[in-house]
Amino acid sequence: MARVRDPGGKRAALLAAGLRLAGKGLQGWSINAITAEAGVAKGTFYVHFAGRAEYLLALHQLFHERSLGGMRDAVGDQPPGRAALLSGALAYLDGCLTERAVKALLLEARIEPLIQAEIGARNELVAGLTEPHFVAMGWREPRTCARLFIALVAEAALLELPAGVADPRVRRAVAEFLDRL
Repeated sequence: MARVRDPGGKRAALLAAGLRLAGKGLQGWSINAITAEAGVAKGTFYVHFAGRAEYLLALHQLFHERSLGGMRDAVGDQPPGRAALLSGALAYLDGCLTERAVKALLLEARIEPLIQAEIGARNELVAGLTEPHFVAMGWREPRTCARLFIALVAEAALLELPAGVADPRVRRAVAEFLDRL
């Protein structure tokens, strides 16, 4: 979908409304509720998004852009290797807890083909960023290890999600996998 000029920031308002309403889950979440929360007419939604799937895709992209920013901030200038990899993973886990409702909503939305494709693309992007850390640690098959580590950290986020707080056991296990794999 082509970008629409949006001097009033209505697209951003719609996305912010979706973030605020994420805790309702897909069942309690509707375009009507989103537009009411954003204070815009329903037609405005369709000016910016072709439909629900495209809107969920935009929320997914926003969530992961923020997550990736937090990971980059956490890694900072650390050289490639275990410490940087663990810093990024823990930052991702923290971000998932900070935006717990959005993470839960996006888990529900995984059934959407657009979201599935985005997850695959996002995982490939993060694998490309993660691979140099496995190279620096001297691991064989660094790209495969990067992809598996992404899956491990995603599963760790799912383990922490129900309680909504960091689980020291889960985080120690993530660190231990880096030492033992």
